[in-house]
Amino acid sequence: MVLTGFHHLTAVTADAPANHRFYTAVLGLRLVKKTVNQDDVSAYHLFYADGIASPGSDVTFFDWPVGRERRGTGSVVRTGLRVPGRDALDWWAQRLAGFGIAHGGVAERDGHLVLDFEDPEGQRLALVADPGSAPHHPWPASSVQRDYQILGLGAVAMSVANLAPTDRSLREVLGMERLRGYADDGADVHVYGMDGGGETAKELHVRVEPGLPAAGQGAGGVHHLALRTPDDATYRGWVERLKALRVPSSGPVDRYYFHSLYFRDPGGVLFEIATDGPGFATDEPLDRLGERLALPPFLEGRRAEIEAGLKPLDV
Repeated sequence: MVLTGFHHLTAVTADAPANHRFYTAVLGLRLVKKTVNQDDVSAYHLFYADGIASPGSDVTFFDWPVGRERRGTGSVVRTGLRVPGRDALDWWAQRLAGFGIAHGGVAERDGHLVLDFEDPEGQRLALVADPGSAPHHPWPASSVQRDYQILGLGAVAMSVANLAPTDRSLREVLGMERLRGYADDGADVHVYGMDGGGETAKELHVRVEPGLPAAGQGAGGVHHLALRTPDDATYRGWVERLKALRVPSSGPVDRYYFHSLYFRDPGGVLFEIATDGPGFATDEPLDRLGERLALPPFLEGRRAEIEAGLKPLDV
């Protein structure tokens, strides 16, 4: 039973319209699902992805009226987004500068070329050159030309105060393999791979930073990181595995578009295991994804109430 990579990453915004403008107009991602947080229907849950809403390409946001994240350990500290290669990074450096977005310039980290920057709320992102053979599903209506569009999630970095408990959780519970280590900006970083590793979309970078304070949830921060499992059979296997290992979890949760299982790493990061299907075309045609508010069947009867409590995204 193997995790096949990242499924999605969910972060927090306090300004859904501005968030929508940035991730679509600047980063060129497609809004593939406009729905609500199923546990808090006053909040949008916005999913941005590639042209066909592939699992592993989603960056998603809860829209909550909160202050900025307090940065620290026990959190995801940078989200990688894959682009086709060095030429794409150079193009993106010019594009971001043209929008007045500061960036760190093209640099090398752990053998990969990267371009670090932040969204307007301080969400820490990195474009990662990935010239490999990963499938590319461009969005024809993107504001970014085909050859430079974001391919999907790349390596994700998290910070912990103490490596040992997280190391045991990643290896003994989730079956990840420790691949290598490197030093970065004063931190020891340990790289863990899923499904054999070897691809940035399957690598989790764990920074050991005992001197940092504990992070506090807020806008510009990551809420949880979801890992891929291909189908319901393997998903049920993960449910049973966590139960057998006495790892506290949410138990099975049906999110309609995928099935979820939540648990918290000992280092403080909330993980989700999510199935690849049924997918976002379950209730909308593929060519119309994200154009209207989509609600799972159990919330459809509250549509008028829910829509009345949401702000327009195009303000």
